[in-house]
Formats: sequence, C-alpha cells, structure tokens
Amino acid sequence: MNNKPSRNKGSLVGALLLLLAAMIWGTTFAAQSEGADKIAAFTFNGVRMLIGALTLTLFLLIRSAVLRRKNHDAAEPDKRREQAKITLRGGFFVGLALFGASTAQQFAFNYTDAGKIAFITALYMFFVPLIGLFFGKRVSAVIWISVALGFVGLYFLTIDPTEPFSVNRGDALAFLCAIIYSFHILLVEKYAAFADGAELSAVQFTVCGILSVVMMFLFEAPSLPAILSAAPELLWAGVMSCGVAFTLQVVGQRKAEATAASLMMCMESVFGVLSAAVFLGDRMTGREILGCTVMFTAIVLSQVGDRLIEKLKDK
Repeated sequence: MNNKPSRNKGSLVGALLLLLAAMIWGTTFAAQSEGADKIAAFTFNGVRMLIGALTLTLFLLIRSAVLRRKNHDAAEPDKRREQAKITLRGGFFVGLALFGASTAQQFAFNYTDAGKIAFITALYMFFVPLIGLFFGKRVSAVIWISVALGFVGLYFLTIDPTEPFSVNRGDALAFLCAIIYSFHILLVEKYAAFADGAELSAVQFTVCGILSVVMMFLFEAPSLPAILSAAPELLWAGVMSCGVAFTLQVVGQRKAEATAASLMMCMESVFGVLSAAVFLGDRMTGREILGCTVMFTAIVLSQVGDRLIEKLKDK
C-alpha cells in the first residue's frame, strides 16, 4: 500500500517524459521539411546523424565518469566485452535499417507535406506486429481491424479521388519509410535485450551517418555555406531528436506502463501535423484531416484494444 503512490507518480513522470519525446520527434518533421529546402537529403541525414552520435557519445562519457565516481561501474570484463560485441554487431544492422528508413523519409519531404509524412510514417505501429507473423508471433483480431482502419485512413490522406490510381511520390516514400522503420524497431527489440540502449543508439547513428555521408559525396554536391544555412534544423534534428528525445524515451519507458508508453510515442504524428501547421503554414484539406483522424483512431485502437477487451471480459 505504501509503495502505490510512488509507483503512480513514477508512471506519470514516465508518461510525461515520453510525451515530451513525442513532441520533439513531431516538431522534427518541420525541421526536416525546412532542411530539405536548403540542403539535399543525404547531406541533411549525414550531418544530422553524426551530430546525434556525437551528442550520445558525450552523454555516455559523462555517464561513465559519474558511475566511476560512484563506484557503480563494476561489470565483469568478460561480460562487458561480450556486451560490446553485441552492441557493435546490433548497432551495425540497426544502423543499416535506420539509413534506409531515414533516407526514404528525407527524400519524401521533396514531394509532400510534413504533416502527411508524420501520419504515414506512424503506420509502423501496424507493420511491426504484421512482420512479427513471419517470426511466429500472433496477431490479434484488434490488430487486423486496426490495420484495415489504418489503410482506410491512408486512402483518404494520400489518394486524390479524381485520380484514384495516382499516388504522390512523397507519400510512397513515406510508406516505404514506415515499412523499413518497422524492421528497425524489431531489430532494436532483438538487440536492446543484450546491449546497452544508449550505446546501441550511438553506434546506429554513427553507421547511418557514415553511410549517408558516403552517399552525399557520391550523389550530391555539398557545400559548407549551404550546410551552415541549415544549422538550426540540423541541430534540432541531431541534438534534440536523436540525442535528447532518445534519452527521454529510455528513461520514460523505465517508468511508464507499456501501453501508456506506446500511446505517448504515437502522439508524434499529431505533433507532426501541428508543427507543420504552425511553423510551415501547411493546411490540410477536409479529406486529408478525415484520413488523419481515421489513422489516429486506428493507432490508438491497436495499442489499447486488446487491453480494453480483457478488462471487459474480467468484468
């Protein structure tokens, strides 16, 4: 009885941290859109990811120093070396997936609005359990209903009724991003159980950043003045989105209940639409707003539907 208030308080703090992380990720869609007007996609992602890797590396150095001072860094050398191998191997594969997803998403900003990209990217909430089918994971009826609703919303959001067989290239790239990002989430789930979360993320940002920089020099013509002109967007996307929001996610998920955590993070799509309207002046049509509403309903249903059914059965 005495511990219940503290647990409730911890859950509330965790939910608020995750909501803040979702807000940062959501506003990053506006920064990415602005950045796409100033520098090419590989350049933006390369610089952004390396900034994120540097931010997390500094965090890890500070954390290590604090733990040494408190004599908490007492891990066995053999265990630490094995964890490092898993972190490097996992970070490489996770970084490859992140490279694919972030590349598709950043190119999408050349063809469509930030708010639409935010909601289409949120389809990963459905794709993750569906891809899990191939690994023997069960998918409930609620998830199938959510998927169906999600694609109905996607239809209203992306398909022009006057041209029913024409799909905006940016919408298609955002859809591809959602699929690749689903594999990214599953890879993180696989390796995060054995590796340190912050270290794994630092490696993935480094891998993604290096690959993006290589592609930048192969296919683009980067210039320092152009990169400096996009400095505010790059710093927000690198420091805040990659570095700060990730840390908030890790701390928040340790405190918040799993369903609440998922709901808080899916608010990223809502903040994406709001930030696009406030900072970019994007305005959606009634049809697109209907699509977003249906998709958001599907996202929430996919996260809480099974829990609600279980509670109703218990009653």
